[in-house]
Amino acid sequence: MTDVEPVVTDFAATGRTGRRNAMPDILGSTAGPGAADLPNKLAELSVGGKFWHISDLHLDPSYHITEDPTKVCFSSKGFPASDPGLFGDFLCDSPYQLIESAFRYMKDVDLEPEFIIWTGDSPPHVPIDELSTDIVISVISNMTHTIRQFFPQLPVYPALGNHDYWPQDQLAVNACEVYEAAATLWAPWLHSEALATLRKGGFYSQLIKPGLRLVSLNTNLYYSPNKVTVNVTDPADQLQWLEDTLEMSKQSMERAYVIAHVPIGYLPYAKNTTAIREHFNERLVDIFRNYSDIIQGHFYGHTHRNSIMVLLDRQGKPVNSVFVTPAVTPIRSVQEQYSNNPAVRMYLYNSQDYGLQDLWQFYLNLTEANKEERPTWRLEYAMTKAFDIKDIQPESLYKLALEFEVPQSKAFQKYFNYFMHTQDAAVLTWIITLKWNPVNLNKAAWQPAADLMQGRPRPAGGAAGQGWSFCDWAGQDSVNPQDCDVALQL
Repeated sequence: MTDVEPVVTDFAATGRTGRRNAMPDILGSTAGPGAADLPNKLAELSVGGKFWHISDLHLDPSYHITEDPTKVCFSSKGFPASDPGLFGDFLCDSPYQLIESAFRYMKDVDLEPEFIIWTGDSPPHVPIDELSTDIVISVISNMTHTIRQFFPQLPVYPALGNHDYWPQDQLAVNACEVYEAAATLWAPWLHSEALATLRKGGFYSQLIKPGLRLVSLNTNLYYSPNKVTVNVTDPADQLQWLEDTLEMSKQSMERAYVIAHVPIGYLPYAKNTTAIREHFNERLVDIFRNYSDIIQGHFYGHTHRNSIMVLLDRQGKPVNSVFVTPAVTPIRSVQEQYSNNPAVRMYLYNSQDYGLQDLWQFYLNLTEANKEERPTWRLEYAMTKAFDIKDIQPESLYKLALEFEVPQSKAFQKYFNYFMHTQDAAVLTWIITLKWNPVNLNKAAWQPAADLMQGRPRPAGGAAGQGWSFCDWAGQDSVNPQDCDVALQL
């Protein structure tokens, strides 16, 4: 196989906190707010429609600069903030100024989006006794009104996150205060039918363009820490509703985008651990495979990491692209070596069939912004240009994944170097694939591309039918083993 030859010489991965090189072949200069020609330069890469994806805002209203670093924010849980500034700290959730800067950039850069998807988690990572249902609703309200202030005419399609509830993670299987409040707050964006199911179970679908249906799932119902749904076969009857909705879309010859907070698949910083309960993961994968011909993309948040996955059908054919966007909040736990810089993302799609064409990743160098007391958001990369692929359809992403099938190959090391840098790294991005396990037809497992070719080496701990983590694949020289077992409690 040929090596991938990216356009750029360096990615400042969405979590890198150090310096970065510009993207001369795409931008000609760094793409801060002062780059007035950015829309024109990006327009050369643009065909069809565009939409923004934001996730994991995690507003911390307590954030403030003080002489005592242990009291900068409640979200640091008493640990001293590392280097607090106007736009935040890597041990804290987002101050309002950071979130506002993201929305202002999205507005001022004027890339003519047609809508925004917002995949949840507005409240901060703080102890349970620091929050209440009223506070959670207040934070969601604050973020909703902020978005409407910046984008008064733009449709926004939200999904609830596991922190958009109190106590966190324990989202209900029936009507509740949070679902009712969300429906009231989001009524300007959603139709009456969508609001009805949102009130009932925190999920909805809506025809957002001619022939395009958006399906917003409440995957928090399947999240492992949710004690409310233990031993419940179909919480809020969402799985049956999902099948009925996708069947209706298929009969109506629609296409669909699926959005949610907690993603399907295995967690990047854990071994053999699905983000949601494994039996729900298998059920969702089955449904998505059955309707992969109408689903044009999956969009998730929650992990704070920039991940791309490919859904394969039972015969091993790539059928769906699955994207997990990095977070706006820069927070990390004190045990983690890496944190993500704040990030927002734009997708490009074909206006005829709504197939995804490209991904533009934007980020803010938090260290630089705090030092200069000015937020300079930049384009980090355009995926098709960076990896020399024609689009971000499943076939293209699967082909790209195969470039990295040998763990220590030149292609993989190049990819790793772009997205994972010691000391200054924050985001860990890679492509893994969803593979049918022929030994047990009731079990679908996320496995790396290296495991897709018979006879190819399989990383230790990545046996067929088991979950796989990046740590198994990258090798001891590339990843600190401690990072594989320690992660922020999302």
